[in-house]
Amino acid sequence: MNKFKSLFTSSSDQVITVDLLTSAGIIILQLAGIFILSKILFKFINYLIENIFDEKDGHDSQTIQRNKTLKTILQSALRYLFYFVVVTTSLQVLGIPTASILAGAGVFGLAIGFGAQNLVEDIITGFFILFENQFGVGDYIRVSEVEGFVQEVGLRTTRIKNFNGDLHIIPNRRIEQVTNLTADLRRVAVDAAIEYEQNIGQAVTVLEDLCQEIKTNYNEIINEGPEVLGVQELAASSVKIRVVAMVEAEESWQFERVMKRKIKDRFDEESISIPYNHLTLVEK
Repeated sequence: MNKFKSLFTSSSDQVITVDLLTSAGIIILQLAGIFILSKILFKFINYLIENIFDEKDGHDSQTIQRNKTLKTILQSALRYLFYFVVVTTSLQVLGIPTASILAGAGVFGLAIGFGAQNLVEDIITGFFILFENQFGVGDYIRVSEVEGFVQEVGLRTTRIKNFNGDLHIIPNRRIEQVTNLTADLRRVAVDAAIEYEQNIGQAVTVLEDLCQEIKTNYNEIINEGPEVLGVQELAASSVKIRVVAMVEAEESWQFERVMKRKIKDRFDEESISIPYNHLTLVEK
C-alpha cells in the first residue's frame, strides 16, 4: 500500500496507533538518512574537485583560467545531481512512483532538446575546448575567418578581439578548425632588400654581425637564431636577403619590428642602399 496515503489519509474511525507512529518515524529517519548521506557524499566529491583544480604554484594564467571554468562547471553539475538524487529517492520512500515522473520529464527534455539543439552543441563543444586545452585566454588564434586574441572561453561562446579592438563573439559550434599562433615558438622572417649595385657578400657580413648583437641583447625571448639564410629572391629592383629567428610566440610581432628597424639603421651606417621608388630628372 502507498506509504504516503497510509500516513496522511484521514477518516472518522482512524486512530493514531503505535504502528502508525512507528511507520512515520521510520519514513522520517529514512528521509533524514538520505539527505545526510547525500550531503556527505556531495561535500566529499566537491572537496575532490576543489583539490584537483586548486591553483598551484607554477601554473600559468591560461591553466588557472581553464581550471576555474572546469571547476565551476563540475560543481554546478554536481549540485543539480545532488538535488535530483535526493528528490527521486525521497519520493520512492514516500511510496510515490517516480517512473511516470521520469518518463514525463524525459519527453519534456526531448522536446526541449530539439528546440535547444544549437545550445547543447555549443556547450558540448565548449566543454571539450576547455578540457582538451585547445586554446586559452590570451592566445592569438585564427578561427572562422576571424583572427585575434582570446578574451574569454565560455561554455556557449568564445570571445576574440583583434588588433583594431573589434570584439568577435563566436558560437562554439562554429569552431571547427583552429590555428593557435601563440601555442609555442614562432618563426620570424625578415627579407632585407639591397640594390643590385650593392655587394651581396658585404651585406651578408653586415647582417651576420647584426644578428650576433641582436641575439645577445634579446636572448631572453630568442630560442634559435637569428641567422642569415642567404639570398631569398632576385626581385625586379632588389636582391632580398632573408634573416630568420625562432622566438617566443607572443613576442614575435614586436621582435619582427625590432629586426626591421635595426637592419635599416645598420645599412645606413654601412652605406648600403635600400631600393625604393624614386624619380630621376635629367636636364638636357
